[in-house]
Amino acid sequence: MLEYNLPRYLPSAEELPDSDERPVDNELQELIPGLLKAILLILWAERMDWLFGIDMGIYYHPDKPPIVPDGFLSLGVERFYDEELRPSYVLWDENVVPIFVLEVVSQNYRKEYTTKLDEYEALGVLYYVIYSSRRRRKPHLEVHKLVNGKYELQEGNPVWLPEIGLGIGCERGNYCGVTREWMYWYDEQGQRYLTPAEQVKQEIQRAQQEAQRAQQEAQRAQQEAQRAQQEAQRAQQAEQRVQQLTEQLRALGIDPDNLG
Repeated sequence: MLEYNLPRYLPSAEELPDSDERPVDNELQELIPGLLKAILLILWAERMDWLFGIDMGIYYHPDKPPIVPDGFLSLGVERFYDEELRPSYVLWDENVVPIFVLEVVSQNYRKEYTTKLDEYEALGVLYYVIYSSRRRRKPHLEVHKLVNGKYELQEGNPVWLPEIGLGIGCERGNYCGVTREWMYWYDEQGQRYLTPAEQVKQEIQRAQQEAQRAQQEAQRAQQEAQRAQQEAQRAQQAEQRVQQLTEQLRALGIDPDNLG
């Protein structure tokens, strides 16, 4: 349970603004978390205990503005409240701090490496992930893990997140028709999970292969039937030849049954 020094009256999510009303300043700030969520919707299609919010306000105090990361993941919460879905993420209602927060650095620097890091650290977010494709001499992806109340930078790409059961990393790929470096989820062996489009393509290829195998089996069966028919014709022809020879012997006064 979360413990805060909060006033007695606590507004609900419906009574609070659903964002900070600041537009994203780069399309990647929507597309990158959108891709991660789209993959999760397939991987965890049967699970109803998680939420991946995109540009959704996280309220930690009713008298303070929300923190609005580009994306965040919470586990152990209801997937849906009702058909209206969540307008925002209110910690005193959810009682679960997001386990994973993502910030995509744009041309307009928003203190992702300083102020926001301190905010998420104080909030108790286990994994704070920063992605910046604009970096030249440093890794594009930074994964910070909360250890004893302080963030520690994790090594590698992808980085395995055991508490989530997924790895997070980046590599070149294609999404929404754009070929560039994207962020993806990975398994424990470092194998990338497919995007929805890739899964559809894979299913189409698998169906085509199955249809091809079925066609080949049908062709083999047809060839076997043709061979069987040819064998039957040869057997019939041999039987007719025997009948002809038998009749010829009888015409010569020879009993074909006593040739021995």
